[in-house]
Amino acid sequence: MLKQLKYFQSVVYHRSFSKAAEECFISQSAISQQVRALEEEVGVTLLRREGRRFSLTPAGEVFYQKSLSITADWERLCQEMRQMESGGKARLRLGCLRSYGGPEFHRAVAAFSERHSNVELHLTTGSHEELYGLLVSGQADLLLSDQRRAFSEGYYNEILAARPYQAELVARHPIAQREAVAVEELKDFPCIIVSSAEQWDTERAYYREIVGLQGEFLPVGSLEEGRLLAVGGKGFLLLEGGGSEPAAGLRRVPLLRNGKPLLHNYCAFWSRENSGYYVEEFAELLGKEFPETPKIT
Repeated sequence: MLKQLKYFQSVVYHRSFSKAAEECFISQSAISQQVRALEEEVGVTLLRREGRRFSLTPAGEVFYQKSLSITADWERLCQEMRQMESGGKARLRLGCLRSYGGPEFHRAVAAFSERHSNVELHLTTGSHEELYGLLVSGQADLLLSDQRRAFSEGYYNEILAARPYQAELVARHPIAQREAVAVEELKDFPCIIVSSAEQWDTERAYYREIVGLQGEFLPVGSLEEGRLLAVGGKGFLLLEGGGSEPAAGLRRVPLLRNGKPLLHNYCAFWSRENSGYYVEEFAELLGKEFPETPKIT
């Protein structure tokens, strides 16, 4: 069955039985027979034959897309088993936004580690752009990141939550006593942003042009560093993703724009070509940590 799937995929990809036969090192008649045998096994017509030409039936379109996932999963499973047989560990490379303040990612990592102590986890943090670069280059398997781009067909894009931006600032400041604050009212109060030096210009442009913050920006390398500045009254820490209660001396105030809460989508991203067992299981565990928002791809 697996060989028949690969023959069928090759025929569809090349739009030619002859080219597929060359790629698979079998005769054209043999690959045609294998595709027909596959149709008999499945019980539906996958290809609509018209002389020397053919087209996918509606069932064939769906079957082709699903079959790609099946063969990719099989190849990854075989690779993982070979790693285990040779004494090596399977690995999972995960990334999370450096500025994300919620506990969900950490809880999912803990749950996964408890289930799979044999899997070697590689964890990294970064800005949206840094994490995106790791995913595109194949250096990360799954990300918890924010949505700054249109969703790509080449990736699973699972919305986990729409969370409000919050200003975390020293409790004695007058703004800290309010229920919410408009971004326009913060133009004279420095905004503390977690960012690497390399991504600082990109992050500042995003928060100014997209989020709408117009005041001075202060870059810091970590949330803890940002909180130290905030508790010292140097500015407000722009907090994403919620999280536990603020540290002593700090309060959180939701941000508004045009009178409405300023929301931001947080998503799990992974490549459709890299959708193996461990990746999908971690995505499922991560999704369970975000029960409030329906999942879409």
